[in-house]
Amino acid sequence: MQAFTKQFISEELRRRFSKANNVLVLSGAGVSAESGVPTFRGGGDSAVWKGMPFRVISSAGMVERELPEVWEWFNYRRGRLASLKPNAAHETIARWQDRFDTLGLVTQNIDGLHQAAGSRDVIELHGSIWRARCCDCNARHNVRELKFDNGVPGCFDCGGHLRPDVVLFGEMLPTGAFELAAMKAESCELCFVVGTSAVVYPAASIPEIARAAGAYVVEVNPERTPLSDLCDEVLMGKAGEILPMFETLSHKEAQKAQNNFA
Repeated sequence: MQAFTKQFISEELRRRFSKANNVLVLSGAGVSAESGVPTFRGGGDSAVWKGMPFRVISSAGMVERELPEVWEWFNYRRGRLASLKPNAAHETIARWQDRFDTLGLVTQNIDGLHQAAGSRDVIELHGSIWRARCCDCNARHNVRELKFDNGVPGCFDCGGHLRPDVVLFGEMLPTGAFELAAMKAESCELCFVVGTSAVVYPAASIPEIARAAGAYVVEVNPERTPLSDLCDEVLMGKAGEILPMFETLSHKEAQKAQNNFA
């Protein structure tokens, strides 16, 4: 495993990037933090909402017991996110979809900034803060433009109670989301793990699956993480500064890299 500062990308990675046809990106909170997205998690059991720790207000139990409180909390979060824009990392990843034959994008984020940057077919492991799901009929609805300050919104299809369509503590990932991500990991040649320590399973197994299948795994993070030792290369720095560096490869340099790697 090689570790480099943000100023240096190895020749090996340049060659692999230039030649790659199938690339996978796993993104986490660190990417969106560069756009100003707060994590809200705090440290230990610190209170984040009306005296409640993050793991309490964002839990499956709260949906069952206090759904109006959950909506108040998520409406507050939506308000904090509404004016935020994608950063250079989001925008670079979106452009990669047109650069590579296949670009799989798996995110642990719920903020929708990848889609806002132009990314398509994003695999959202933890759902989206801009969607609601019916507790009765399971229908999903876009709530980005809806304004409801108090109470629980009703399902547009059956009238049942809606809840935020996000994965809360104590809940499973959306059906099929991890399976699709794992399939992408098994077939990729190059895997970027960006802005996440990837220590929470099952998301943490995605780079492990990619590595086991023969992919070259690259971590992009401001500091080393428990994942670093698994990676073939670690680029330490902000994703919004490092990822655009790959776009500086000229066509001539890219062609040379392909010839050398062949």
